[in-house]
Amino acid sequence: MKYPMLSLMLAAAVFGATHTSCSEASSSETAAAGGKGGFEISGQLRNAAPGTKVYLSELMDTQFVTRDTATTDAQGRFTFTGTASEVALYQVKINEPNQVLVALDNKTKLQLTGDAQQFSRDYTVKGSKDSEMLQQVTRAMVQSKATEASLNARYQANGQAGRLDSLKILERQYFASQASHTAGIKKLILQNPKSVVSAFVLTNVVNPDENFGFADSVATGLKKSNPNSRYTKALVQKLEPLRKTALGSVAPDINLTTPEGKTVALSSLRGQYVLLDFWASWCGPCRQENPNVVRTFNKYKDRKFTVYGVSLDQDKGKWEKAIAADGLTWTHVSDLKGWQSAAGQAYGVQSIPMNFLLDPQGKIIAKNLRGDALDARLAKTIK
Repeated sequence: MKYPMLSLMLAAAVFGATHTSCSEASSSETAAAGGKGGFEISGQLRNAAPGTKVYLSELMDTQFVTRDTATTDAQGRFTFTGTASEVALYQVKINEPNQVLVALDNKTKLQLTGDAQQFSRDYTVKGSKDSEMLQQVTRAMVQSKATEASLNARYQANGQAGRLDSLKILERQYFASQASHTAGIKKLILQNPKSVVSAFVLTNVVNPDENFGFADSVATGLKKSNPNSRYTKALVQKLEPLRKTALGSVAPDINLTTPEGKTVALSSLRGQYVLLDFWASWCGPCRQENPNVVRTFNKYKDRKFTVYGVSLDQDKGKWEKAIAADGLTWTHVSDLKGWQSAAGQAYGVQSIPMNFLLDPQGKIIAKNLRGDALDARLAKTIK
């Protein structure tokens, strides 16, 4: 299972705990601007005491900037008005567990209702197609998180009990859940190809590295329909460095040192199928995945297949000990710089385990093959 260095930006910065800061404009100035034909949010909260504070914050880069504060009346009603220079994402927040995202521009007249005690799970939004899309994405993420949390708990329990067969089944269910979640989000994007929300979601929810072709296609359309949007620009900027490791691209070369002090280039393995495997001794999920890689390596090593392991370790002793303990008998290299590894940065590695399957010409033909997926792909590929 994946071991993220950082959780997805959306989950961390939007649907989880967030950072806020005050803007230069006061809330009264923001409210006054709404009288000139800007946006308006008409909200009503159930189970909200009179005088409950509600905060409106604009998403700027990776943090929210507070734009206004309102208080509920005896019926739980509140109102925000203001102006927006472009279609932008805003957070309507009661407290950390109770917050939702909406999209606003100067034509938006939004109706927002929900339960103040479980706002993110129980709210209704009308008056903005973009905001309705955000609600669908939110619901999909909440459901996906709940499913994967349950599978993770069962995985840990079965691991402690030594039920290895159950672990394999749970791994398949986990990745199937992730695939289903991604497919659902991509369907929403295809239904809203010109929306800046699609650009935001592609940047922060759907892994653009693993879905580069899809993301690049949508970005091409957004550059025509919304070229000046901050979200279109962010998506384009994120995709650009991924081109060199997109499927079909020739893998960037790596020249690093083995534990014995010998420099081995990735390109020296041309003529074979190569699994470029990023891992580390301290990465639990990497160590759990290693038996799958060992089994696959032993099955295909005499059929022009090998593994080129790149460690994100910093301690040479721990790296060598893990190689021996896990029986990893293929080529290993590292510059012992951890997340600052030159190879990791060249491939945009932000979580491990991560792998790339290369054909004999050095072209990337698959990414992040876990568990039985690696064996299944090689069975189809190596004749």
